[in-house]
Amino acid sequence: NAEYMGIDICFQINHKLQKRDCKMTVKPLVRVKKIKKRTNSFTRFQCEDYGGRIRPSWRKPHGIDNRMRRKFRGNKPLVAIGYGTNKKARHVIPNGFRKFLITNLHDLELLLTNNRTFCGEIAHNISARKRAQIIKRAAELNVRLTNAGGRVKFDEKKAENK
Repeated sequence: NAEYMGIDICFQINHKLQKRDCKMTVKPLVRVKKIKKRTNSFTRFQCEDYGGRIRPSWRKPHGIDNRMRRKFRGNKPLVAIGYGTNKKARHVIPNGFRKFLITNLHDLELLLTNNRTFCGEIAHNISARKRAQIIKRAAELNVRLTNAGGRVKFDEKKAENK
């Protein structure tokens, strides 16, 4: 059973030739629903009082009389371990996989045994030629890529114009 093995087989029927083109995509091993305990971000103490002079990015308050650090009623909450995400759902992206950065073809081989847990993401500084090689090899190894259609399609259009 193809669904049991985690392979989603899609058949696309060509209108003229009536051929069946088999296209396989990898499904994640375990699909974990991510529950966020807190969706709005933690902000720095009194950052809203100083306009643009103090950025809202989180800093731990250290003052001896600081009411936020002392957790007085009516103040902002402090960052705490209890707000953390479930360990199984941590670093999982919406498609159900964890990301792995690919910089060369050897990195892609590492995903061969973990292709149901990790998906590859081609690094931003990879050339179009290497990118095309990585995409081709990923299809052979049945590894999912998050940015497979990135720069390759753009370069193909460029080649057609010349």
